Amino acid sequence: MKGAMQPRPFMVPGPGGPMPPPQQFGLVETRPPLAAVLRPWFNIPGLHPSAAAASAVGKIASTYDLVEPMRFLYVHVVKARDLPGVSAAGTIDPFVEVKLGNFKGTTCVLGANHNPSWQQVFAFSATHLQAHVLEVAVKAKDLAGGDDLVGRVGFDLAEMPIRVPPDSPLAPQWYRLEAKRGDKLPRGEIMLSVWLGTQADEAFSDAWHSDAHAAAGPAAIASTRGKVYFSPKLVYLRVATIGAQDLVPLDASRPMNAVVKLQLAGQVRRTRPGAPLGTLNPIWNEEFMFVASEPFDEPLFITVEDRVAPGRDEPLGRIVLPLNAAMPRHDHFGKPVDPRWFSLARPSDDPDKKEGKFASKIQIRMSLDFGYHVLDESTYYSSDLQPSSKHTRKPSIGILELGFLGARNLIPMKGKDGRTTDAYCVAKYGPKWVRTRTILNTLNPQWNEQYTWEVFDPCTVITVVVFDNNQIGGKNGDARDESIGKVRIRLSTLETDRVYTHFYPLLALKPSGLKKTGELHLAVRFTCTAWVNMIALYGRPLLPKMHYTQPISVMQLDYLRHQAMQIVAARLSRAEPPLRREVVEYMLDVGSHMFSLRRSKANFYRITSLFYGFVATTKWYDGIRSWRNPITTVLVHMLFLILICYPELILPTIFLYMFMIGLWNYRYRPRHPPHMDTKLSHAELTHPDELDEEFDTFPTNRPADIVRMRYDRLRSVGGRVQTVVGDLATQGERAHALLSWRDPRATAIFIFLSLVVAIVLYVTPFQVLMVIGMLYLLRHPRFRSRMPSVPFNFYRRLPAKSDILL
Repeated sequence: MKGAMQPRPFMVPGPGGPMPPPQQFGLVETRPPLAAVLRPWFNIPGLHPSAAAASAVGKIASTYDLVEPMRFLYVHVVKARDLPGVSAAGTIDPFVEVKLGNFKGTTCVLGANHNPSWQQVFAFSATHLQAHVLEVAVKAKDLAGGDDLVGRVGFDLAEMPIRVPPDSPLAPQWYRLEAKRGDKLPRGEIMLSVWLGTQADEAFSDAWHSDAHAAAGPAAIASTRGKVYFSPKLVYLRVATIGAQDLVPLDASRPMNAVVKLQLAGQVRRTRPGAPLGTLNPIWNEEFMFVASEPFDEPLFITVEDRVAPGRDEPLGRIVLPLNAAMPRHDHFGKPVDPRWFSLARPSDDPDKKEGKFASKIQIRMSLDFGYHVLDESTYYSSDLQPSSKHTRKPSIGILELGFLGARNLIPMKGKDGRTTDAYCVAKYGPKWVRTRTILNTLNPQWNEQYTWEVFDPCTVITVVVFDNNQIGGKNGDARDESIGKVRIRLSTLETDRVYTHFYPLLALKPSGLKKTGELHLAVRFTCTAWVNMIALYGRPLLPKMHYTQPISVMQLDYLRHQAMQIVAARLSRAEPPLRREVVEYMLDVGSHMFSLRRSKANFYRITSLFYGFVATTKWYDGIRSWRNPITTVLVHMLFLILICYPELILPTIFLYMFMIGLWNYRYRPRHPPHMDTKLSHAELTHPDELDEEFDTFPTNRPADIVRMRYDRLRSVGGRVQTVVGDLATQGERAHALLSWRDPRATAIFIFLSLVVAIVLYVTPFQVLMVIGMLYLLRHPRFRSRMPSVPFNFYRRLPAKSDILL
C-alpha cells in the first residue's frame, strides 16, 4: 500500500546503540548461544529469554563453553565372537555395517576370523538423523559379488542413553545377532555401546563422522580427522672452525688452498680459504650456526677440502661428529666452551679398507646453545618467545582458548569437479598446532571445536588459516591443499576474561587482485592466571638474554629462520595424518622476505603516518604564532610565562597532559580484536602488474620485456630514494661544516657569534632569555616577513660534499 511504513532492517543492538551495517572487509560481531556468554543467566531467572538454550549449552560448559553444542549418536563397535562360517571351507571374512537412514559406515574387513576385534567408533550428527532405528549388521565379505548378511542388531533412538563428560565412558555390552525376520541366531554375538553425546566426548576426534566421512573413501578418512601437533624442539648449534695441522696435500707440486665444509642434514656451510695460502697448517677462525632438532639423530659432517679450481674441491680429510659431543649451554654465564682437536680420517671409496695412521687434525669448538629461542616465525608476529632450555623458561601467565564455530560464504574451490569446498582450519600458537576435522562439500561448515593453549607472554600472536582439503579423491597425495584465508590475533589487544565472538573476513591476495573468500566465525578468550607476572613482562626483554649478550646478525637470523621452517615442515609432514608442507609453509610465511612493491608502499605510508602527531603539532603551533585565534594565543602566552617562572612545573605538566590524553582516548579504545587491514596493506587498489611481480617465482620466469620494465621501474624508485638519502647527507654535512673551516668565512662568523652568545647567556638570566625568545617566536604576523630567516639563510649557504661527488 502506498504510504505504508516500510519495515526496518533487524540490527543487533551493540553496547552504544544499534550496530552499523558491516563493511565488506570488516569484522562482524555476533552473539551465539555459548555457555561462556550465557553462564551469568543460568541461576538468575527472568534475565535471559532463552533459558532452554542456556541449560542445553550448560551441559558442556565444563569443557566446551566457547562453542555451540552439537549432538551426535555414537556407536562403538568393539568386537564379535562365535561367528558362523559362511564359505564352503567354514571360514568368514567379517565386517560391520552401521546404518542410520541414508548414512552408512563400515569397519575394515578381517579375513578368516570368527572372533574379530574392530574397536571403531561411528558418530552420526543429530541434525541429519533420517530414521528412528539404528541398524548394526555383521556381514561377510564375498569376493564374487554381494556381501552375505550374518546377523543384525537394531536400536530405537528414543531409548538411547545420554552421556555428558566428565562421566566415564559407557560400558559396552554383548548383543546376540538376529536374522532378518527378528529371530535370534544360535551363534554369533557382537559387543557394542551406543549413546547420545556431544563434541566434548573423548571418542569425537577418532570417530567416523557421517558429515565428514560419508563421501570419503577409506584411504582419505585419515586426512579429514582433527588432530593436535607439536613442533620439534629446535636448538642452535654453534660450530667454530679454528685451524688444522699437518694436512697432507693431494698434489705436492701445487700450493694447497684449504677450506672446511660443514654439513648438518641439508644445511651446508663453507669457510673461506685458510690463511696463509699454501700452508699445511691453515687458520680459519670462522664461526657458523646451524639449527638442530631433538632427538639429535643427524651427525655433523666436517670435511677439509682443497680447492683446486673454481667449483671443484677435493677432500683431504673428514670427520663425523655426533651432536652429543657438543657442550650444552643454557645461558651466557656458563663455563666457556673449550676447543678440541679431532683426527681427520683419510677419504676412501672403500669404507671397509683399513687406513694407515693419519696425523692430520682439526681444531673445532662446538656448543648447543639452549639459551636462544629458535625463530621459525617472523619476530613481528611470533607466537613463541621461550628459550629452548627448560631451565630458563618463565612460568605461564594465562590460558588462551579458541573456539572454531564455523564459516560462511566460502568460495567454491572445486567447482570444476562438481563439488564446493572441503574446508578445515589450522591454528598455531607456540609449538602447538591444531587442525579441525574436514567438513565435506559445503560452503558453510560448522566445526564447533575448542582448543586451549598455555600463554607465557601476552605480546604474541595466534595464527588461524582456513584450507581446502584436496586429498579427498586425490592420487598418491600429490594434490596441494589450497589456502582460503588467514586471521591473526595479537593477545595483548584482548581484554582478559572477555569472550570475543566475531566473523573474521577471509581475504586472498592473488595476481588477479584482492578477493574476499568467506568469513570465519571464531570465539576467543584470554584468561590471566598471574597478573603480577604479566605486568612484569612488559619491562623484560622480548627474547631470551642470550639474544642480547651474544647477538646473532640479521643476515644469519634470516638464514637460520629459513632452516628452522624447513625442519618444522619436514617433521610435521611425516605425522599421521600429516600436516602437509604447504600448510606449514603458509602458516609460517615462508615468502614474507621476498620483495613486494605493494608492501614497500605500505611500509612507506606507515612511516609517514608516524609523523602525523608532529605535523599536527606543527600546524597547531603555526596557528598560535599566526594569531588565528587571539584568545588561544594569549592563553598560550600566559601558560608559557607560568612555566618559565616556575620551571619545576614543566615535567609534571607534560606527564599530566599525557595522562589526560590517555584517559580521554579510553572511550575510543578498540572494542574488537584486530584483523587484516586491506587499506593499510594497499591491497585494494594495487596495480595488477605489481601483484604479478609479487607472486613471481625466484628466480623469475617472466619474459625479458616484462623483467626489463620492472627493472626500470625499480631504478626509478631507487633514484627517488637515492635523492632523499643524498638530501639527508647534505644537511648533515652542512652541520659538520660549521666548525670544519671548509668555508673559512662561514666558520669564522659562526665561532664569533658563538662567543657573543656565550657571553650573553652568561650575563643574562635564563628566564629572561626564554621570555624574549617566546615573544619573538609568537610575535604578531604584522611584525613578520615572508622572507627566510637569517639563520636559515646562513645554514643553506654552508658547503656540503655533493659538489665533489662523481
